[in-house]
Amino acid sequence: MKTIFNIRKSLYTTIISNLVFPLHEFLKNHNTVAIRNEMEITQWWSIDRLHHLQLLRLRRLLSRVQQSVPYYRKLFNQLDFDVHKVQSLSDLEKLPLLDKQTIREQIESLKAEPKNKLERACTSGSSGEPLIFFLSNDRISHDVAAKWRATRWWGVDIGDPEIVIWGSPIELGVQNYVRDLRDKIFRTRLFPTKVMSPEILTKYLAEIRRIRPRMLFGYPSSIFVLARYAQSQNQKMNDLGIKVVFVTAERLYNEQSQLISAVFGCPVANGYGGRDAGFIAHTCAEGGMHITAEDMIVEIINSDGNVLPAGQSGEIVITHFFSHDFPFIRYRTGDFGILEDRQCSCGRNLPLLKEIQGRSNDFLVAANGVMMHEVDFTSILRNQPQIKYFKIVQEALEQVHIYIVSEPDLDQSLLQQIEQTFKTRLGQTVNIVIRQVAEIPAEKSGKFRYVVSKVASR
Repeated sequence: MKTIFNIRKSLYTTIISNLVFPLHEFLKNHNTVAIRNEMEITQWWSIDRLHHLQLLRLRRLLSRVQQSVPYYRKLFNQLDFDVHKVQSLSDLEKLPLLDKQTIREQIESLKAEPKNKLERACTSGSSGEPLIFFLSNDRISHDVAAKWRATRWWGVDIGDPEIVIWGSPIELGVQNYVRDLRDKIFRTRLFPTKVMSPEILTKYLAEIRRIRPRMLFGYPSSIFVLARYAQSQNQKMNDLGIKVVFVTAERLYNEQSQLISAVFGCPVANGYGGRDAGFIAHTCAEGGMHITAEDMIVEIINSDGNVLPAGQSGEIVITHFFSHDFPFIRYRTGDFGILEDRQCSCGRNLPLLKEIQGRSNDFLVAANGVMMHEVDFTSILRNQPQIKYFKIVQEALEQVHIYIVSEPDLDQSLLQQIEQTFKTRLGQTVNIVIRQVAEIPAEKSGKFRYVVSKVASR
């Protein structure tokens, strides 16, 4: 049965979402409104009808890149790959995977000819070297439309008061008079996360109470820090009418979601995507993380590059149907996750991601070479109530540094217990160095990463 939310909008929000934002997108030569309107319909289509739509869009993508993209024209010739013989979505597996290094090496030959006007973009580089790539207006329009649709699943819309808790220098670097004016019109406030001192957190909480936003948006780690500070100061934040907290760009842990929800008195909605891969998936109010199937195919592969069935963990690979001017075909995201073989109770037939497990360098590598999930280690530290913040850095196969902020300082017996627990899981030959510090700074991207492996990403 369909779950349809009655979005109760203020007059201002109605004007912004129905008139001002569509005009904004039209002036940017984006077809966002028409795409979102179509997505509002296709999300309810049957599974077979959605698969048929995907197949049509896959054929069109492959045909276009064969004709106009030098890299794929040459690749298809070498493989003797006939686009006209593509009869199912699984035929996509006949093509090789696309990784970041290939994009760096083939960046010019990945642009369609004749070269249309493309927007230069890049990743934040929070997990390694930033990736430079290009986006067409068509691709941007689809990503914005997908995010807009997912926002409306939660009874909020563009124009509702929003606070964005963010730290990426890419977004912060474009703040200027025009962007400030746009944010004021759309009622969006940006709170930078580079510094999260008690003074800054106190200021942010006061501003949230003054503005009384309908939604918060940002990194789960940053909003978790804000929520935990509010709790420690006995500041009540669950009476402000906040409808939902949207989080993205990091793994969302259960304890983060629970605390954020309790402090702000609303559900937490997890979104997954990236500047490179696009708007991949988002949770609905029934808890299903729906893939944007109208725009892409998501595959899960093992270490040998073979596609895995639903329920098995592997690397997330995407093919974006609207990336024909700079293709992302079987693109390795570097993230790990699991597909889910069920239908969501909300009634949408968009496929589901069961779990997003993080990036490859969020895994630690044991002395015997086995990759181990970060949860195996973060839980050791999260279970100690006096530990406020921590960061685990694997410098080498047998060298792990653990940075801890705690109140009070941990006694020697507990430090030895933590060290031995890590050794039991990673190997007795691994050198575990624990350092108690006053603070742990955020990454350049503004994120607070709990695990960084300089081994797993090699």
